[in-house]
Amino acid sequence: MKDKIHPEYYTDAKVVCACGNTFTIGSTQKLLKVELCSKCHPFFTGERRMVDTAGRVERFRRRYKMEG
Repeated sequence: MKDKIHPEYYTDAKVVCACGNTFTIGSTQKLLKVELCSKCHPFFTGERRMVDTAGRVERFRRRYKMEG
């Protein structure tokens, strides 16, 4: 096996959600920014709302020229 090919592992990596929630995990990146977490995701909160990640709904409507 080759030495020194694995990335550095941070046991105190910080995760920041768009809702403002922050928590600590282990990761190869020091800071992770997410849009949804367990505090704001509809599955965990019990809310019924559509989660549009990266504008997929708008892109679909644009592609097929659909109205609202």
